Amino acid sequence: MMNDFSLYFPLGWEHILDLNGYDHILFILVLCCAYTLRDWKKVLGLITAFTLGHCATLALAVFKVVRVNVSWVEFLIPLTIFLTAIFNLLPKRSSNASIGLYSATLFFGLIHGLGFSNYLQSLLGKEENVVVPLLAFNLGVECGQILVVLLTMVLTTLLLRMTTIRQQQIALYLSIAVIGVSFYLMLERYPL
Repeated sequence: MMNDFSLYFPLGWEHILDLNGYDHILFILVLCCAYTLRDWKKVLGLITAFTLGHCATLALAVFKVVRVNVSWVEFLIPLTIFLTAIFNLLPKRSSNASIGLYSATLFFGLIHGLGFSNYLQSLLGKEENVVVPLLAFNLGVECGQILVVLLTMVLTTLLLRMTTIRQQQIALYLSIAVIGVSFYLMLERYPL
């Protein structure tokens, strides 16, 4: 049992930190670029909402409750990144905007989880007990995301303290760049 945990936890961690799968990192960057270390509770809530969605669809896929067309999921992942970046450009005037962001982040986690479900199913193969590997993998995902968030927020905070750049400018410039990258990925992955 512990052997399963020690095998699958690093796989979840690596899933997030793999630069070949940079779309996940892009999503996390654009999700938290509007925040500094002062906002750590809010960002932790957002990341956890994303992980819950990710975990739910991984579990549903592993237990064969849900099956998806992989090509559409591969298209939807950059769409979630695009929409999150667009959200950063909109004025946030109400608490409904925060509720909307948490809800969207949870939903986007569902989509991202589907993107990795086939690979995880092939890794699990004919494992008799998938609960421990699934839990370990998702804990690895959460820890990897927290590391990316922490690095992003520390760099953002340092940039704000060492330059005359304002928080809104960081969110604006990064979001615009991510809109361009995610739009390209959507065009590239659009299922024909």
